[in-house]
Amino acid sequence: METVNLNEDMISVEGWDGIVSNAKVYGLSSSIRRAKLPMQVDVAKLTTRMTSGITALAKSERGSGHDQWLTGVIVQFDLRFSNKAWVEAERYHFLDFISSQSTMHRITKFDLDNAYNRYVDPRMIEIMKEKVADYNASPDMDNYLKVLYSNPAGFMITAGMTTNYRQLKTIYFQRRNHKLPEWVEFCHWIETLPYMDEFLCE
Repeated sequence: METVNLNEDMISVEGWDGIVSNAKVYGLSSSIRRAKLPMQVDVAKLTTRMTSGITALAKSERGSGHDQWLTGVIVQFDLRFSNKAWVEAERYHFLDFISSQSTMHRITKFDLDNAYNRYVDPRMIEIMKEKVADYNASPDMDNYLKVLYSNPAGFMITAGMTTNYRQLKTIYFQRRNHKLPEWVEFCHWIETLPYMDEFLCE
């Protein structure tokens, strides 16, 4: 695992060339310090040193409440997911969308040859191109809705996200063996975050 400078409360996470980019972790050292509050009388003696006890709290069973301190470790990143995966991502209350690319505004402007994942049948991409050409020739609402509703689930969109370590821990254990490959890749990325390889050990 990489060495983490706990004197900094913002850590850039680099070296990942997959579906996640521009990732930053905030509040790790502050949250480690605050995790020690329940057992400390003199708060001036709190430190940001990662201890086995703090690691044990982070590794505690999901839903037990003992890993509450992980909510203070905020993670922001850009995520490129398919339409199908985004529908599933919306179930997580603490996986917040900051902003995203918009099919409503720009569906007729995307480069369709590069907008879909490899599981979309090329014939469907050609149909989409025809629908977009029909709309451009006659830009009425009917043609627009034909483009919008014909768009395959493998259409890839990037969104800016904010979440925390506790939610990522939940996502990891629910999605690491998921049928959608982007969920599996996302879980591999979670493993690369500072200390996460330790926190996710069962």
